[in-house]
Amino acid sequence: MTWDPKKYNEFKEDRYKPFADITDHIIDKPNLNVIDLGCGTGELTKKLSDMLTNPKIIGIDSSAEMLAKIPSQENIDFKQLSITEQLDQEIKWDLVFSNAALQWIDDHHKLFPKIISRINPGGQLAVQMPQQTENVLNLLLIDLVQEEPFATYLNNWTRPSPVLTLDEYAKILFECGGKDLVLYQKVYPLISTHENSFFDFISGSALTVYQERLGDNEFQELSTEFKKRIIKHFPAVPSIYAFKRLIMYASF
Repeated sequence: MTWDPKKYNEFKEDRYKPFADITDHIIDKPNLNVIDLGCGTGELTKKLSDMLTNPKIIGIDSSAEMLAKIPSQENIDFKQLSITEQLDQEIKWDLVFSNAALQWIDDHHKLFPKIISRINPGGQLAVQMPQQTENVLNLLLIDLVQEEPFATYLNNWTRPSPVLTLDEYAKILFECGGKDLVLYQKVYPLISTHENSFFDFISGSALTVYQERLGDNEFQELSTEFKKRIIKHFPAVPSIYAFKRLIMYASF
């Protein structure tokens, strides 16, 4: 995926709010070996580091554009690497942390057991993801790209969300030996300030996978129609977008 850090960071405060919720569940222990899967610009990796006692942290992300914005930090190493490439390495961690990244990796029935296999005994898992299968903007987008002419432009390719239900994640965590389970869905409201507020929000995330597969004119056509459908769904300004996220924590 091609990421635009400037566009993504326009809604930085909204995107970062769940960080406090997921980190509240992490138990601090001295000298934890920590990995941040999908660290983005590294700002939250640094915040996580500041919360822990003398941790050693690696942040990985596949986006060179995002990693170019990382802050300097003595006890954090940043690497350009995909999450799947990292998990293929047989390295184990005391804390696996991921904030709004795992929704881009397919087959969570296999992904989460693999992640858990990379956690040391007594280690922790802390994950936050948008619930794409319930969020209105994602649903409008997936319907739109399956219509013509966009289906033809995309050769009938779509990117359905791999995100599961809370029941399914609870079962996976439990069957993989998880304890002290905390799983819940929370709404993080977004309030529009102009008619394209919600389009601007999603254009920095879910829309990017289609942008990189379309020509400029095709993507402009898609964007124009998508804006119309968002405005039809949220005709008033201000409107509220009940953006849902999943919070998950377990020890092992």
